[in-house]
Amino acid sequence: MGGGSFITNHRKKAKKRFLPYGRQTIDEADISAVVDVLRGDWLTTGPSVNSFEKAFSDAVGSEHAVACSSGTAGLHLMLMGLGVGPGDWVIVPSLTFLATANAVRYTGAEVYFADVNPETGLMNSEQLSYALAKSNFKPKAIIAVHLNGQCASMRNLKECAGDIILLEDACHALGSLEILSPEKSVKTGSCYYSHAAAFSSHAVKTIASGEGGVVTTNDYKLAEKFRLYRNHGMVRDNDELASNPWHYEMHSLGFNYRLTDIQCALGLSQLSKLERFVKNREKLRERYSTRLRKLGSHVKPVETISTCNPAWHLAVALIDFEKLGVQRVDVMRRLSDLGVGTQVHYIPVHKQPYYQMRYGKFTLSGCEAYYSRCLSLPLWPDMTLEDVDFVVEKLADILGVEQNF
Repeated sequence: MGGGSFITNHRKKAKKRFLPYGRQTIDEADISAVVDVLRGDWLTTGPSVNSFEKAFSDAVGSEHAVACSSGTAGLHLMLMGLGVGPGDWVIVPSLTFLATANAVRYTGAEVYFADVNPETGLMNSEQLSYALAKSNFKPKAIIAVHLNGQCASMRNLKECAGDIILLEDACHALGSLEILSPEKSVKTGSCYYSHAAAFSSHAVKTIASGEGGVVTTNDYKLAEKFRLYRNHGMVRDNDELASNPWHYEMHSLGFNYRLTDIQCALGLSQLSKLERFVKNREKLRERYSTRLRKLGSHVKPVETISTCNPAWHLAVALIDFEKLGVQRVDVMRRLSDLGVGTQVHYIPVHKQPYYQMRYGKFTLSGCEAYYSRCLSLPLWPDMTLEDVDFVVEKLADILGVEQNF
């Protein structure tokens, strides 16, 4: 018996390419950076942490950057550092990831959910003003959420907030700019109008360190509080160390929110490619925008705002599934079968059972209008324009709309 039939029958099929909605872009320089740390003396909190923090603060234009274990940890550190706690209220737009609101609850404070613009998903001054007027308390803080890469207008929110603490959930917006005038713009994370900003370096974000986060601020004392709470609340007194080198004290409760040297080495290497990543994402998102606008009146890209030059994290289509007579879940499944991954960002947090049990059921029309139509399409720097064309063509086929390309 010959071996030909055996080889034919057991030949591996070529793996079909799959385009996830987001993914990391790792090259040999990233791998080498991690290997160098593995071959060195430090794996946990060592010199790569300081290097990453310095590079990050330079990249966003802040005085200080404090690396931490996740974007969620960064949000928690911001609130703790500013003294938010039991008896306080914090305004949070409901169209965000769970972590934005959960971080408030970690401190013992309460969440007041605000609405968003249904075309951008952002809380602007109109929604914030309404939340401030409707609530029967003065909030301790307001968290602005930058979504998909677009930054909320911090200037307008600051004018509305007055002396209330203003914070930024910037986990989607590394590399974005707020445009103040034709001549002037400020980097998201520079804290030009806010007390602090939290970022994420999760694998699908603009730069990746696996998991990870960074908090930026221009306040030295606040940055020191972030560092304190990041490391169990533990301090070492230099005078005491002279006689007792093992000595440490804990005067306040902190957490293990440290980021390792391994992760910081990867983050630092990724940060060196930030400009290229942002440009590639912008090119791909512009192609999406052009193609989606040709699919008829029931499909469109998220509306862009004039006050932001975004570093796109997500490419979101707003689709009127009801008018097209299709179910979103069926569209997602059929796209997946064709090799296209999608996701929904986000279920409004006020609709989560935990928060409904705590604050009751209510409607935020802007959040729910955005949520009912949004679909995140594949976007990461190593995609090609042909990939975008493929995604939109398959989407159009499944939706049953004419492709006027």
